[in-house]
Amino acid sequence: MNSHQLFRRSRLRLATWYAIVMGGILSLSGFGMARALVQANWVALEREIESIAGTLHDSLEPMLPPSEDPTDVLQQIFPDLCVVDQPCEPNSSLIQRHTLGVSDRTTYYIRLFDNQGNLLAFSPNQPTTLPTTLNPDLWQTLQTLEGKRYHQFTTILHSAHTHSESGQLHNGESWGYLQVGRTLAAFDAEMQRLRWVLLGGIPLILGLIAVSSWWLSGLAMQPIYQSYQRQQQFTANAAHELRSPLASLLATVEASLRLPQSKQVPDPVLLQAVERQGRRLSQLVTDLLLLTTLEQNTTTKPPQPCCLNDIIADLTEELAELASATDIHLSSQIVDIEIHVMGLESQLYRLVSNLMANAIQYTPSGGSVVVSLANHDRSATIAVKDTGVGIPTEEQSRIFERFYRVNSDRSRKTGGTGLGLSIAQAIAQRHHGQITVTSEVGNGSAFIIHLPHIAIV
Repeated sequence: MNSHQLFRRSRLRLATWYAIVMGGILSLSGFGMARALVQANWVALEREIESIAGTLHDSLEPMLPPSEDPTDVLQQIFPDLCVVDQPCEPNSSLIQRHTLGVSDRTTYYIRLFDNQGNLLAFSPNQPTTLPTTLNPDLWQTLQTLEGKRYHQFTTILHSAHTHSESGQLHNGESWGYLQVGRTLAAFDAEMQRLRWVLLGGIPLILGLIAVSSWWLSGLAMQPIYQSYQRQQQFTANAAHELRSPLASLLATVEASLRLPQSKQVPDPVLLQAVERQGRRLSQLVTDLLLLTTLEQNTTTKPPQPCCLNDIIADLTEELAELASATDIHLSSQIVDIEIHVMGLESQLYRLVSNLMANAIQYTPSGGSVVVSLANHDRSATIAVKDTGVGIPTEEQSRIFERFYRVNSDRSRKTGGTGLGLSIAQAIAQRHHGQITVTSEVGNGSAFIIHLPHIAIV
């Protein structure tokens, strides 16, 4: 399986898990909110029915003497109700003036039973299929043959004479029962709309989640893919760098072994070639180990105050011979006050020396390299400026990559491995600093190191 297929499968798996998790969370949230909404509407509906029943109950009890005929009493109290076994001719004008006016007559109905559970009177708009005998359950949900649903509440009615002079209710004495019900058509219609919203909205949301999951997985996989590409490039570059000196070593040894035994004496030229390639290999391995140590931060040495003035002065003196050998003028400009930073002196020494050595190597004879140290409010800056060949603008973003060379032929002649700027950048980042570069082809380059300084008392 190639890398493209591997990353595509990984992206697909990541997108699938994104979609499953997010879809599950949103679906559960949606159904939970819908259930909570249904429950809240149902509780509000029951409270409304119970409130109307309580209002009717409190209005009727004082008007219910048990000694009179119940039918006559009901006709006097509710002239708008239909009495059992009598013609039902409701007067709509009376309904608005009596107790039933507390509710919508098209939505609510009432039924009255005696204390034996026999139906006495009922609203004209009650469902026709309701039983004529009492069901004493407090709450009931009924459904007609046409599929219409009703919810009704049952409460006990006491006549005025069932209370003693002390105001206490006589046990077992009641006038009858009051049932208040309402149609669930509006509630069912609202629930139907909610179901359609869930059935239509959740698939749409899941589709959007799937698309966004694929997009987000691509964003998540992008840095991994880039890191994998950099690793592949690094492996190829490292293999190429190691192959050249190894091939030279093998060729030198093979040439020595092919000589006749009588002529096999140590040849200084061959030994120098072996030593040169061996040193190159050793330097390459050392640089790679240093990069690994810097990136993984595995050093055990604690940071200490380091004087940048001393480091630049020592390096200017040390590299002066290399600069003069190629007819390059090397100079330094250091402020009078000492500037200190927290870090490891060996690493800071390597940081500045890499930039200075590069400036000397890429500056033609007769040019100049200037190293300056300046102090600012929050940081110290070390600038390495040269009058060398310069770096093309399109190459400046890649010069800190491992093994990358702007001019590979010249770098190989000067013994470079392509790791100098990578090491310099890693050291700067390790010391909470950064390196910036400005360059123009033919007019030289300027590398500026920014490091946070400390005050030494």
